[in-house]
Amino acid sequence: MTRVKRGNVARKRRKRILNLAKGFKGSHSSLFRTAKQQVMKALQYSYVGRKNKKRNYRSLWIIRINSAVRPFRINYSEFIGYIKKSRIGLNRKMLSQIAVIDTETFNILVKSVT
Repeated sequence: MTRVKRGNVARKRRKRILNLAKGFKGSHSSLFRTAKQQVMKALQYSYVGRKNKKRNYRSLWIIRINSAVRPFRINYSEFIGYIKKSRIGLNRKMLSQIAVIDTETFNILVKSVT
């Protein structure tokens, strides 16, 4: 049986993992076994984090809209109900941007839907 030389393949595989582990602390960035475990865990965290980011931004937009409509003596859910009834096609992201950047326009919008 012929001899199989895997040096290049194994080195390439290890190098890929260790490059992904750059910036980790201690042996997590230098030893292959621990680096492999940490890279796998980090990739799991990043996958979950991409899902959580969407939730976090939506809640941020809701908080901003709620705080912007409170001076008009209505709450967030009532405001969204008014928006739906008047068939205004702005989503929560756009409403929060308007509330933060252009308050006068947002005030006009709130007065028109209520």
